[in-house]
Amino acid sequence: MQVRSRDDADAFTTKDGSTIRELLGTQHGTANQSLAEATLAPAQATQRHYHARTEELYVLLEGEGEMEVDGARSRVGPGDAILIPPGAWHQIKAAPGSPLRFLCCCAPPYTHEDTYFD
Repeated sequence: MQVRSRDDADAFTTKDGSTIRELLGTQHGTANQSLAEATLAPAQATQRHYHARTEELYVLLEGEGEMEVDGARSRVGPGDAILIPPGAWHQIKAAPGSPLRFLCCCAPPYTHEDTYFD
C-alpha cells in the first residue's frame, strides 16, 4: 500500500508556471497516472499550453477562478471538476481575491517534455 502525506511532497514550479506538489507519480510506483496538488497566487494564471499525450482532470479545492479549454471559458470554484483532453489548449487563472488550490490528475503521468506552448 502506498500512502503519502502532502507534507512530504516537495513543491516545484511546472513549465506552465503553477506550483505543484506531486502526491503520487512514477517515482512513487504509479505506472499510468500522476496526482498533484497545484496552487496559484491571487490573479496568477498558468501559461496557456497543451499536452500532446496527457489527459488531465482538475478538481478545485479552494478559491475561484476562470478556466479556458480550447477557447471555451468558465468560472470555476470549489467542487468543480474539469476535463482537459490531450491536445487541448488550456489555461487557468485565479481570481484577484484569493489563491486557487486544485488537484490535478494526469494520465499518462505529468512530464515537462509533454508540455507545449505557442
